[in-house]
Amino acid sequence: MGTLRDQSKLEEAVEALGRLGFTTLYPVVWNGGYTYYAGTVTQQRQLQTFTLRGLQGQDPLGDLIRLARARGMQALPWFEFGFMAPPSSELATRHPQWLTSKRDGGTTSMSAAGEVVWLNPFRPEVQQLIIDLVLEVVSLYDVDGVQFDDHFSLPSAFGYDAFTRALYQRETGRPVPADPNDAAWVRWRANKLTAFVRRLRSVIRARKPSLIFSLSPNYADFAYKLQLQDWRAWVRAGLVDEVVVQLYRPDLPSFTAELDRAEFAEKTVPMAVALMAGQRLRPTDLGLLGGQLAATRQRGLGVAFFHYAPLWEATSDPMGRLRGLQELLEPSPPLTPPGG
Repeated sequence: MGTLRDQSKLEEAVEALGRLGFTTLYPVVWNGGYTYYAGTVTQQRQLQTFTLRGLQGQDPLGDLIRLARARGMQALPWFEFGFMAPPSSELATRHPQWLTSKRDGGTTSMSAAGEVVWLNPFRPEVQQLIIDLVLEVVSLYDVDGVQFDDHFSLPSAFGYDAFTRALYQRETGRPVPADPNDAAWVRWRANKLTAFVRRLRSVIRARKPSLIFSLSPNYADFAYKLQLQDWRAWVRAGLVDEVVVQLYRPDLPSFTAELDRAEFAEKTVPMAVALMAGQRLRPTDLGLLGGQLAATRQRGLGVAFFHYAPLWEATSDPMGRLRGLQELLEPSPPLTPPGG
């Protein structure tokens, strides 16, 4: 976020990414229950009291889109948190009825972002919030599309709130199964999520038909069984234009084994693999990244990196790291590191 908010650092970063050969940027716009752009939807709903501005008073998202466009790159704002929110966020505390729960009544789970609650994706109010956020972004900014990820889902342990129980009973004539992994119960919830994706996609197409609907899920079996995200069905139904599957694996054998899954052979839409560039001050070894990159390219798949900072900026040797990336990605001219 520091780079995004600092105008000079952002300019240097986008310039370097362009020279490395990157073609698409996915700037986060929905994180922690808050929006990271110059909009008003969350303020009007009293979910947010601030508007994110850069250190020089600028609109960071607008700046990034302008810089990306000037270098021939696409910009797809990333709604990272999807239906997820921190328990202490205004979104969760002001609208507890919007949250879904587990069979024991618990409303939280642990994620990479810490303890979170889950908005009920089957509630009309929740769906409308997501639609309004997306329409606001695509209306305010000259974007190439939008991206959702594995948080645009619902962990299979959830769905035992009163609203969903009543809806299931009304539609099926049966009580909600006690087993969250019951096949019919999983399918019903997955179908509900698919129906919302269809609605959201229709709304986006009506506003801007050419926009890309990008999804960055987990591999298909995990996504369906544990997150109720039947993304292969979404692709086959023409609801998704691009898939970037997250394969964050600690070694090359486990990574290449995942690449043999059936979904990677379909390629009915542009498909890429997201590699883990690192976390905080622990960048992924370039040797491992190189092996994963080569294996991905051999299968004719695109490559994305999560996330920007550990690519080179948040490392002990940014210049050396940048040179290593240059060798892996085979860009053309020599690079000057941002800030160097």
